[in-house]
Formats: sequence, structure tokens, C-alpha cells
Amino acid sequence: MTKQNISLSVIKRLPKYYRYLESINDKGIIRVSSKELSEITGLTASQIRQDLNHFGCFGQQGYGYNVSELISELSKIIGVDKKYSMVLIGYGNIGHALYKYRSFRDLGYEFKNVFDKDPDLVSEKIDGEVEVKNIDDLEDYLKEEKIDIGIIATPKEVAQDICDKLCEGGVKGIWNFSPVDLKVKNGVVIESVHLDESLFTLTYFMNSPEDFIF
Repeated sequence: MTKQNISLSVIKRLPKYYRYLESINDKGIIRVSSKELSEITGLTASQIRQDLNHFGCFGQQGYGYNVSELISELSKIIGVDKKYSMVLIGYGNIGHALYKYRSFRDLGYEFKNVFDKDPDLVSEKIDGEVEVKNIDDLEDYLKEEKIDIGIIATPKEVAQDICDKLCEGGVKGIWNFSPVDLKVKNGVVIESVHLDESLFTLTYFMNSPEDFIF
């Protein structure tokens, strides 16, 4: 099967499989069947097999999946077998929470620098690791440093300008937490996390439980 035929919904389920496989691997489980994965993830065994078959034949009939081998294959498919350099723009509440989330570093995502315009934050040393830089220095910084991912956690009024600078600065991907849809260029990939939309989805299903599909 060719990768261009893989739907976005399949791709978005891969991290879920990876997370659950990591969990059962930590418990010392060596192999797992699609039925057992179904019970853990809440997805059907058929769906799991179909999703994984897009990327290769990983399981054996009558045996199931070798947990550590499947984790290794999924890490390559998702891309977490590599290291990524990141910059964070906006060190407000969301930016602060993202920077403090230690699991990113464990997975190979390294914060190289943090940028903000607040004079009370600029030059502040975070955990003895990085010094918050003035957002006005972002363009020059990107000319000197190779950065893979830019994280935008700024007010929406300045988000597009920051996005443009990141694109021009050579980043490969943008993770957007600003409450606005951004336009990218130069082949840059963007993933937007709109917290209000996620909350609206939750309240919709709370009020329309008959539409909820596990």
C-alpha cells in the first residue's frame, strides 16, 4: 500500500497505539494480539489491523504483535526515532506549561530557546537551561541556528507574523497554540491545537451522547 492513500484519521491514531504499546512494554509484556489491543485502546481489532497494515505486515497470525518490535516500527513511522530542535515563542501560561512538560525531552524534542516580548521575562533564565530572548531577535537567531520545529503560543494578533518568520527561518514544522488559523509557506507543515474547539467538542457530546462513538 502507498502512503498517499493513508487517511488523516489513521495517522492520528498512530500516537495512541504507540502510547499504549509503550505502557504494556513497561509492564514486561512481550506480545499482544489485536484483540488485546482493542480492549486496551477502545478501537476494534479490525480497525487496528487495518491501520497497521497501511505501513507493513507487523503481526503474525496466531501470535499477534511483538511489542518491542512494533514500538520500534511505529517510532520510525511517526518519526520519534529522531531528535528535533525546537523554539518556543510566547512564554505565557500555555508556553510555560509546554516548556515544563518533561516528556518532550525524553522523546527527543529539545527546546533550544524561548522567545517573548515581555520585558519582565526577557533575559530570565529558565531552570538554569535557557535564557528567554527578545522576540525581536527571532529572525537573526533562525539565520544562525538550525531549528526543526517552531511552537507558537502567542496572542492571535501577532501569530501570523511569527509564523511567517518561522517559515522564512527554515523550520520544517509549526505547532500552533494561538487561537487562529495560520497560513504557512515554503512547504512547512503545521499542526494547530485550538483548545476552545476541543472543549466545544466535549460539550457537544455531553449534550448529544447519542452521537458519541467509542
